[in-house]
Amino acid sequence: MSEDLLYFNGINGDTGSYDLDPMTAARLFDVLRGVDEEANIKELQYRVQWENDKHLGVVEGIDATKIEEAGWGVIFPADMEGKFVPAVKDALKPLLDLRREQAGDYFRIYEGVDALRPGESKSDFLVRHGVPPADPANPEKMPYYLLLVGDPEQIPYRFQSQLDVQYAVGRIHFETLPEYANYAASVVAAETGQVTLPKQAAFFSVMNPDDPATALSTTRLMEPLLTQMQPELQEWRLESFVREQASKAQLAKLLGGDQTPALLFTASHGVPFTAGSERQLPHQGALLCGDWPGPKAWAGRGAIPQDHYFAGDDLTSDANLLGMIAFFFACYGGGTPMHDDFPKPGTNRLNQIAPKPFVSRLPMHMLGREKGGALAVIGHVERAWGASFTWARNIEQTDVFKSTLLHMMDGKPVGSALEYFNSRYATWATELSTTLRDVQFGLQVEPVNISSMWTAHNDARGYAIIGDPAVRLKLAQNGDGAQARPAITVQPATGAVQAPTSMVNAAPVASAAVGTETTMGFSVGEDAAMDKDVTGAADKSKGNVTIRDTAITVSTYTAEQPAADRILFAQTLITPGSAIDTTVFGKGSSGNAPLLDLHKSLVAQALGGNQSATRAGQPTVSFSPEME
Repeated sequence: MSEDLLYFNGINGDTGSYDLDPMTAARLFDVLRGVDEEANIKELQYRVQWENDKHLGVVEGIDATKIEEAGWGVIFPADMEGKFVPAVKDALKPLLDLRREQAGDYFRIYEGVDALRPGESKSDFLVRHGVPPADPANPEKMPYYLLLVGDPEQIPYRFQSQLDVQYAVGRIHFETLPEYANYAASVVAAETGQVTLPKQAAFFSVMNPDDPATALSTTRLMEPLLTQMQPELQEWRLESFVREQASKAQLAKLLGGDQTPALLFTASHGVPFTAGSERQLPHQGALLCGDWPGPKAWAGRGAIPQDHYFAGDDLTSDANLLGMIAFFFACYGGGTPMHDDFPKPGTNRLNQIAPKPFVSRLPMHMLGREKGGALAVIGHVERAWGASFTWARNIEQTDVFKSTLLHMMDGKPVGSALEYFNSRYATWATELSTTLRDVQFGLQVEPVNISSMWTAHNDARGYAIIGDPAVRLKLAQNGDGAQARPAITVQPATGAVQAPTSMVNAAPVASAAVGTETTMGFSVGEDAAMDKDVTGAADKSKGNVTIRDTAITVSTYTAEQPAADRILFAQTLITPGSAIDTTVFGKGSSGNAPLLDLHKSLVAQALGGNQSATRAGQPTVSFSPEME
């Protein structure tokens, strides 16, 4: 068994050959000897314990499928303040308003001083917000459903995957503001009953000639799933497009054409490209279809033409995917990190596979359609490992796929559906950690077992949600007529999203004390808020004081004209019993004394009469490195 070749998913679009050469389990075992134990192994072990205690990501007594109980929040990156966050928040306003109404007291926006800071780990972020890093999600402390807004340079994939161990996490990132607005309108249309879809699911599975990888995913994943699920889903119409039916033309009909289903599940090669290739950013993670004749027939013919794969720019301008959720089993179908997870042979170093991490364009474009976007896409960040659904290549492991699909088909949120993969990831991580430790101590381990363990672990870890993790299929009930997909209505939004500032080499946030004359002490009501227009030295500025329970956020904005876009200048978070934390987003304090004085006066007003805040200590100003 250990001499059998393992074939990995992914056909390189530049070379036309396997992106990772086939190898034996014994060879893979040798390569893996130097793999480091998961950095968050303790948290993963806690996760396994929660599963044993019958928790599903949240504390006991909370229904994870109900937003009003589990909560909903959005996390912005701190290094994308200025015009970025206000503009994107404006585009997303219909979605944010809807989630605020649904989640009530468990709605949060993490921006400004609350945002994710450069270089901040998942544990650091949680601890800074008073959340234990290894406990089940408690919406009293942080919402269970968390939407990340930003590309993986601003909010790293590692942060996303680690946060997803406890929370239901999704990400959106678009290149233009209209796409943000389109997505928000699409989700609101689905959530408010403007679209009701028939119970129709499509299963699309490629089986290229002479290709063991797609033969495995078709015969050991897709076809068994169809056989198992059909008897349980009598109300559903399950359509299969497998083997010779899995053409690019057929996939186009399923992605915005006349056969667009409510749920789409695909299994195929994803198409990676050489790092820096001109096709890498627009086409990496595209779905290689049955049009490609296979590795044997294609040998020596070089680059694969776009005629053989479906990419984001293959979606037609009138494609309407409103209400759809898709699940892509394909390499890089969700995104690409800068480095892969496969160590260079003989080293403990990882390969750089892209100039920067990015979200795959196919799901990005599916969500941002002008006529109506998909609600979410589950895709793989990095490689998908086909060997992961057959233990030691003999025992099928399809239950986690089946459970995830059935959960979504029952109208439950996509984020809670992915808990099955999160549990699998945690289980395999703890098992793999123990086994690798045994190897280090010289104990005998069957190579094929540890190889299967590692591929199953990496495959489960790599799944990510592109989209709001709280979305769900909106389906026609028995006897109800399904509606045709309407075209969404969007408030005008123009402009491109500014290019991100790389976080890779960002210096840590520095702090400097700022004096302020305040009268400490306060009393507040629940969820009170006030806006103050300010005149004087900084008459083109606006201050905003928001009080939630006993936490206060003071924000000061600038604008060239009263009707112009606001730019966040400074923000202070005040939590009784902890340090007052102020971040200045302008160019430091030089030349901005009137604005700083204005901001300090707002802080003083907010703190007036606050007895609890006397323990809070001296306010500080934190400067982002690029803004000093």
